[in-house]
Amino acid sequence: MNVRQIVALGMVFLMAFSACGDKKADKNHQEEIVKEPSNWAERLGYPAGKKVIMLHSDDAGMCEEANIATINLLEAGHIQSAAAMPPCPDFEGMIDWAKANPKADIGLHLCLTSEWKTYRWPSVLPPEEVPGLIDPDGKLWRSVPEVVQNATPEEVAKEVRAQIEKSIALGYRPDHIDTHMGTLYGSTEFAKEYLKIAMEYGIPANAIDMSNQQVVDGFRKKGYPITDELVEFMGNYTLPKLDNFTSAPNAKTYEEKVQVFKDLINSLNPGLTEIIFHPSVETGQLKTITGSWQQRVWEAKMFADPDLIQFFEDEGVIFTDWKEIMRRFNKTKS
Repeated sequence: MNVRQIVALGMVFLMAFSACGDKKADKNHQEEIVKEPSNWAERLGYPAGKKVIMLHSDDAGMCEEANIATINLLEAGHIQSAAAMPPCPDFEGMIDWAKANPKADIGLHLCLTSEWKTYRWPSVLPPEEVPGLIDPDGKLWRSVPEVVQNATPEEVAKEVRAQIEKSIALGYRPDHIDTHMGTLYGSTEFAKEYLKIAMEYGIPANAIDMSNQQVVDGFRKKGYPITDELVEFMGNYTLPKLDNFTSAPNAKTYEEKVQVFKDLINSLNPGLTEIIFHPSVETGQLKTITGSWQQRVWEAKMFADPDLIQFFEDEGVIFTDWKEIMRRFNKTKS
């Protein structure tokens, strides 16, 4: 073999080796693309393609019936999270339980409305300090539009801070904050104040990842005024976000209630989803408070139902809470 043949053969081997290297690099690049987190569940280290769900009890603290049902479900491990309403009569009872059970995930259901016909409450602050939040009866407005029409963002921020500080003064720093009746998402300015306060305190809010246009469109269809300004603001929010947020559907019978909840779970995309509901034990007082008492009683029963528990297991649902979310989130920053 002459020198020219040897050089040519060497070039063939070099090109073959380079091609293999390029293929290996391409394969590694493809693997990197596949491994890129596609939602907040994956970003927090949960397995790819899984539905990670938080079953969350709203309206704790509203009345004793709500506290009893919520505590029963939490102690049994049937739900993962709850939030108490600072202006309401039984708020301190729920906070006392939270202090005695520090492993439980208890937040604040920040409340700027008082919707029931006869069972009502005022603001945490003296009414004269937040007059735009107060209706002619001296209570919080009954509806979200009334709050938006009458209250300023400054009043909203002031009352939100007061509700958080009420909990802290009682000796309990909440694990998260969310919003009763969605009021804090009732306007862009309200939402911005709410999210700023969450970041200031380092307490996660029920903030939804609005980089997903499908999610944004879904909330707009439900009537939430999700403006481009809010979407941009949410992009700069520095605490963990939810991929989705929804609620337990109503039904005409208990059996239907369980089935439509299963249907809801089946309809969810993989990612981190918080599902809210309002469990309460059945009493005569509950029936005088709200016309939704039957749904609430069924929700207290449903999440302890062995059939639904088995369904979650069969579907491979992963459960989480805000404490775990924050542990994972802080780990990603370290």
